[in-house]
Amino acid sequence: MFYYLVSSLFVQVLTFLSTTPANAILANTEWTSFRAWVGSQWVWLQLLEIMFLTDLVQYWVHRAFHQHSFLWGFHAVHHSAKTMDWMAGARMHFFEIVILRGTTVIPMFVFGFSPIAMYSYILLVYIHSTFVHSNFGWNFDQVGRFLVTPRFHHWHHGIDREAIDVNFAIHFPLLDRLFGTYHLPKGQWPTGYGVKEEVPRSYWRQFLYPFTRTRH
Repeated sequence: MFYYLVSSLFVQVLTFLSTTPANAILANTEWTSFRAWVGSQWVWLQLLEIMFLTDLVQYWVHRAFHQHSFLWGFHAVHHSAKTMDWMAGARMHFFEIVILRGTTVIPMFVFGFSPIAMYSYILLVYIHSTFVHSNFGWNFDQVGRFLVTPRFHHWHHGIDREAIDVNFAIHFPLLDRLFGTYHLPKGQWPTGYGVKEEVPRSYWRQFLYPFTRTRH
């Protein structure tokens, strides 16, 4: 619950603070006409563009958090949840939130997406993250052909051998298919969740964990 409140609050704060570096970038560019064109598109089209572009960025950032030993220390906090429910998505290290929001929100401002499209996306990703971490038992196979579903993301959190380093996409499973990390055996769910290493339980110990853990 504490993670849920902190993460929810900081997402809003970081979104606001992202305007400062975005404005600094725009001060040295001549993108006025391009930004005006982007912001003039239909809102639903802007929303799809934001979803795809941010998913492409987050796929590689997410994958880096898994494959780089130091970065994994931050992401291990998220994966340390031993059960999946609607609040599991909020268990994220503060620095990981900063990196993820910085690499997604700042470009949204720079490219000129309209405020209603950006804030609609922030609301959508908040709801979607809650959904894919939840303990729904349904397969959602038809929807899962196009969008990340709970079963797809549960395999990302699975402790099974075949669940290691798979399903990095946030919105579109297509990215995992393209980059060879797709794993969704028909009708099957992971046998368990969590990580093999011992991640501390308190918030502040988890905050310090990336800097104190023994790297492998």
